[in-house]
Amino acid sequence: MSARAAPSRRRQAGRRLRYLPTGSFPFLLLLLLLCIQLGGGQKKKENLLAEKVEQLMEWSSRRSIFRMNGDKFRKFVKAPPRNYSMIVMFTALQPQRQCSVCRQANEEYQILANSWRYSSAFCNKLFFGMVDYDEGTDVFQQLNMNSAPTFMHFPSKGRPKRADTFDLQRIGFAAEQLAKWIADRTDVHIRVFRPPNYSGTIALALLVSLVGGLLYLRRNNLEFIYNKTGWAMVSLCIVFAMTSGQMWNHIRGPPYAHKNPHNGQVSYIHGSSQAQFVAESHIILVLNAAITMGMVLLNEAATSKGDVGKRRIICLVGLGLVVFFFSFLLSIFRSKYHGYPYSFLIK
Repeated sequence: MSARAAPSRRRQAGRRLRYLPTGSFPFLLLLLLLCIQLGGGQKKKENLLAEKVEQLMEWSSRRSIFRMNGDKFRKFVKAPPRNYSMIVMFTALQPQRQCSVCRQANEEYQILANSWRYSSAFCNKLFFGMVDYDEGTDVFQQLNMNSAPTFMHFPSKGRPKRADTFDLQRIGFAAEQLAKWIADRTDVHIRVFRPPNYSGTIALALLVSLVGGLLYLRRNNLEFIYNKTGWAMVSLCIVFAMTSGQMWNHIRGPPYAHKNPHNGQVSYIHGSSQAQFVAESHIILVLNAAITMGMVLLNEAATSKGDVGKRRIICLVGLGLVVFFFSFLLSIFRSKYHGYPYSFLIK
């Protein structure tokens, strides 16, 4: 029974082979070639990615930040494949550009990149680059970028989003703030290590020495310590410094001013209510001091018992200081808080 069934099965298989469409063999061959090509393309992509990562790691071993021109930017930042994130600073450091903010931001960027390079968590998932305007003008044009410095994050997958551009005008460019932004975008946490700076310690030691020497020289006559006017001046200086935003500058590290790269116009007042420039805090300090001086003169004119004509002049000068500089201060407030309806003398 089984011997008879074996030839029968062979005859049926022969019939199935005879009835197989002849056009299917080219299709199977094409499918086989396509699989081989896809496998080869995937291997080529992996090799290209390995070469790029190896090159970036070599550059990082030499410098924490590597400079890029247009070709390098397109190859290592824009072109796939890429399984790493790139932080790129777009700047203008050439002396003829006269960008002092760029130099200050570059110092903080160097501190941040060095902190990452020498940290125990350093890996090939994050790299720091820089594109100078004079070395990569085409990159600035490609990204429609018209200001510097600018920090951008290029993720390992997909295109950069709005949050991948660092809000330098509002937050400042301190290394700690940049590290926090990078942690939000990449989940890579960088602990910032700053080089030791003894200038503050030296300044404090000099101040203590000066005060101690003054007290020693005046040790037989220390009545000036009880001088109310002197202590009032010291208190006013501290109040002016705090109310003008000096502590905010110390924490956020904003630029001193902003220079428009197109027309060269310098802005000393930030247009947003959420940020300020260092120069802006200096202007506010001077305005507050002038208004206070006017109020002091008005009080002096009202309480003194001198000549009436002299008191009248002091009163007019004090009133002029208060009115003019308060109007100036109010105009700055209007320029930052858009829609504020009130003004006085100066709009």
